[in-house]
Amino acid sequence: MDSFFIFAGIAIFALMLPILYRIMVGPTAIDRIVAVNVIGTKTTVLLVIIGMVFQRVEMFVDFALTYALLNFIGSLAAARFFDRVNPNKEFTESEIKEQEL
Repeated sequence: MDSFFIFAGIAIFALMLPILYRIMVGPTAIDRIVAVNVIGTKTTVLLVIIGMVFQRVEMFVDFALTYALLNFIGSLAAARFFDRVNPNKEFTESEIKEQEL
């Protein structure tokens, strides 16, 4: 049974490698943020798989949940930062009215 989890972990890790291309090349900052978020999600799953291999799932689930929460908060912070910094942002009329209030 351990060999299944080891194979699954290696497969998930292998699926992370093409995402590194999107992080380095990604045409926009949002593409890079999404790619980092995908790697964070896969890392969370890998932590649970590692817990299964070492038969300490309860400990690794705590690590995985903490990592997932930090990944989510980091993605929100980066998205908010790039939303504020983007000088080419176009507003709709309703958004302009909301800002005037």
